Amino acid sequence: MSLFEHPDFDQHEQVSFFHDPKTGLKALIAVHNTHLGPSLGGCRMWPYASSEEALTDVLRLSKGMTYKAAVAGLPQGGGKAVIIGNPRADKTQELMYAMGRSVDTFKGQYIIAEDSGISVQDLQYMASESHHVAGTSAKFAYDGTPADGNPAPSTAYGVFMGIQAAVKHATGQSLEGKTVAIQGVGHVGLRLARHLKNAGANLIVADIFNEGLEVAKNELGATVIDPQQIHAAKADVFAPCAMGGAINPKSLPEIRAAIVAGAANNQLSSPQMGEALFARDILYVPDYVINAGGIIDIYHQRNESSAHAMRMQIEQIGQTISEILNRARDQNCPTEQVADQIAEEKFRPQQS
Repeated sequence: MSLFEHPDFDQHEQVSFFHDPKTGLKALIAVHNTHLGPSLGGCRMWPYASSEEALTDVLRLSKGMTYKAAVAGLPQGGGKAVIIGNPRADKTQELMYAMGRSVDTFKGQYIIAEDSGISVQDLQYMASESHHVAGTSAKFAYDGTPADGNPAPSTAYGVFMGIQAAVKHATGQSLEGKTVAIQGVGHVGLRLARHLKNAGANLIVADIFNEGLEVAKNELGATVIDPQQIHAAKADVFAPCAMGGAINPKSLPEIRAAIVAGAANNQLSSPQMGEALFARDILYVPDYVINAGGIIDIYHQRNESSAHAMRMQIEQIGQTISEILNRARDQNCPTEQVADQIAEEKFRPQQS
């Protein structure tokens, strides 16, 4: 398995592979860039089809975290971890302990947090083996409700602010009466659905698991459709909130929404997909900008701050997106190119 020649290797500072035969742990941790500060990023547990697939994911995700932190104005870098395995069948307490020991080998240059397949309880197990674990508890929530350390509420709120900004930019209108198709109604997607419903939007949802679908249907009046068809739903906004690669050569020609804006990381299967969306006049909101609420939450929890300060910075996501969309329109170029330029100006060391 090639690393330095891998198409998603992008000047990563460190990529480590971990195997613990006793617990069955097979994991990868990638640190992309620490120019602004120690890297921080969630841990994803997923039944990857191969180690090559896991490597691709961790390389792309860690890079995205660097860009996310930079655009959000946080003094930290980007990293990510992935565990190869089914979180519903393979996860054990001992596996989480082993993951914590793996994280500790980075000596603070990588701080682990929650992502798909990993819970607050899992992080607490990891924290017994390493001090470099975020999201094990929380001092406050952006809306004043009880907080347990899960950053999903902040992520969902930031995505909601971003969708509002995108709809306003594209139509000059609010979300009232607009239709949003949400791909994935898990921890983030379901919370986003509630925000959208409260703003007067109509919902179309899909997921490979039933729990969130039942809530979305019964509580929010959402229309449930096949996960294989959600990208092609007749909607104003397509919101990918599941795994990456939602925008790919197969799905892109079938997208009927005028806006793509969601919580998922790495929504574009390749950079060419962003150019293709632009060519089709579909407004794409860069994923690492709109889904930064979670990393903002973690930053404020780990530093002297307040619920108000955290909420203000999350709401800034909407303003940042408006600025990016306006610049992209004025420059007549894809939105992710503008976002990348803003991020790289912050985290790339200046050449003397």
